[in-house]
Amino acid sequence: MERVRSPFQGVLNIIRFNWHFYAASAGFVILLFALSFYLAPAYGFYLNIICLFALFPILISLLVSFYAYDLSNLYTLDWLGESNSVGIKRIVNINAGFDETSKLLKENFENAELIALDFYDAAKHTEISIKRARKAYPPYKNTKPISTAKIPLENDSADKIFLILSAHEIRNDQERTVFFSELRRILHPKGQIILTEHLRDTPNFLAYNIGAFHFHSEKTWLENARNAHLKLTRKIKITPFIKTFVFEKNGNTS
Repeated sequence: MERVRSPFQGVLNIIRFNWHFYAASAGFVILLFALSFYLAPAYGFYLNIICLFALFPILISLLVSFYAYDLSNLYTLDWLGESNSVGIKRIVNINAGFDETSKLLKENFENAELIALDFYDAAKHTEISIKRARKAYPPYKNTKPISTAKIPLENDSADKIFLILSAHEIRNDQERTVFFSELRRILHPKGQIILTEHLRDTPNFLAYNIGAFHFHSEKTWLENARNAHLKLTRKIKITPFIKTFVFEKNGNTS
């Protein structure tokens, strides 16, 4: 596959879209560091320690993000397997306002129809980072806006449905189950739903601190899928911080 991502693209995008946070953090650290010169040596020492404690989690999160988004095979899609495009006629890629994967998927499934969908809702998804990302990266061609409660596709029409780092933006538990039920409706009887996410677990807490609360736990995802009559058929650990779940239809429940 032709390289479509530049070096450091992932971590630089994080800084670019969240520059206000990093600017505020840097300003706080610089202020404390400058203040340490005007205090007694003992107090200055403790202020420098505070600066280190403030910088450490930020640096760790950026290093983990660099590893996860720029050094791993997340965006090469190698983890899908060598024969993933055989017999695939239609794939659906669903994002939440920021689409880095439709072009990659189209290259990987070049003989399949690709439908890009976006459940971004400006009233719900108010984070400034998403707005900056949408401005920097226009939607993939012919991307259709959707509601999580209604996907405008026929029953049993999608061979593969991808949710790559997007579904966690659905914050309400019942809404996620309804959304999964819609995915099941449009999924071919032999199709697959590929959900890739950070998880609310120990590795992500160590990497992102309280930022890990923005993700959902593995238990939550599996309960949502089970309530939507989907069954888990495979887990793929792309990195210690990102995991993929592969779901299929569980019986003929409509």
